[in-house]
Amino acid sequence: QVQLVESGGGLVQAGGSLRLSCAASGRTFSNYAMAWFRQAPGKERTFVADISWSSNSTYYADSVKGRFTISRDNAKNTVNLQMNSLKPEDTAVYYCAARYGVVKTTPVNYNYWGQGTQVTVSS
Repeated sequence: QVQLVESGGGLVQAGGSLRLSCAASGRTFSNYAMAWFRQAPGKERTFVADISWSSNSTYYADSVKGRFTISRDNAKNTVNLQMNSLKPEDTAVYYCAARYGVVKTTPVNYNYWGQGTQVTVSS
């Protein structure tokens, strides 16, 4: 089992920045690929970014490319999402997810999820 706890959400004006963090506990964190997803009200959960266990590979949704940066610290069992130049359409609940093995971009491939953290971007 892997337990994930997100933090860092909040209310920010358009153009501002937020840094989300996800703290993991349980199994060996470095064996797991990590990802961030988000879900806006009335919409499906969608992929935001992922990072391989070694940090050698990262991948972003087109909608956030160039504005968001995913990183991880295996020594601290954390994964972060730095979000810059935020837009109102980034408003959603952001979820951290983990899976054993290689990265994937679809929620169904992830076994472990955090409870989510709300990000609200005002215009």
